[in-house]
Amino acid sequence: MSAREAHQVELVDDNGRPLGAATVAAAHQAPGQLHRAFSVLLVDPAGRVLLQRRAAVKTRFPERWANSCCGHPQPGEALVEAANRRLAEELGAEPVALTEVGVYLYYAEDPATGRVEFEYDHVLRADVPADVTVRPDPDEVSELRWTDPAGLLAEIDADPRSYAPWLGGVVRRLLRPARPATGDPAGPVVPPGVPADDASERSGGR
Repeated sequence: MSAREAHQVELVDDNGRPLGAATVAAAHQAPGQLHRAFSVLLVDPAGRVLLQRRAAVKTRFPERWANSCCGHPQPGEALVEAANRRLAEELGAEPVALTEVGVYLYYAEDPATGRVEFEYDHVLRADVPADVTVRPDPDEVSELRWTDPAGLLAEIDADPRSYAPWLGGVVRRLLRPARPATGDPAGPVVPPGVPADDASERSGGR
């Protein structure tokens, strides 16, 4: 088991209330345990979002296009702190200000690895300059590209197997009317226990 697979994640109920903890590896073994996660979208001044293609060594949905950065806060860790930690680890990016734009509860099975994603996913937006500096870790990211989010949804519909199964739901929350900013780089964006903002979504037979 890799060091990251041994990290702890926070188990939650369907309303995001904490229930306990498990390792990353255990939470992603079928049938999966619902846990807190986050998906970060870096947005440039033209409204484009930065996508990453997940490295081939990833244990879940390798070589698929996904949002700028994903991860899990450890139990008791602030979302903004965790998200900026993963931005540094995956993209070599400096800390950014983050705003939550929604919560996405989803379940997906990876047919290639047998692992599952069952996540209470906080979707976080960061507005960044067009020339933002990133230095992706090749063990995390194989490729990067900027794209228009509305056009991306059409691409996902046309070729879903090229994209991480959570990406469509994450982008749809980005395109909703903005909520007031509730966080800054030093503190949590939203407290645990805030319910998902609409019906959960399932794929992979659950």
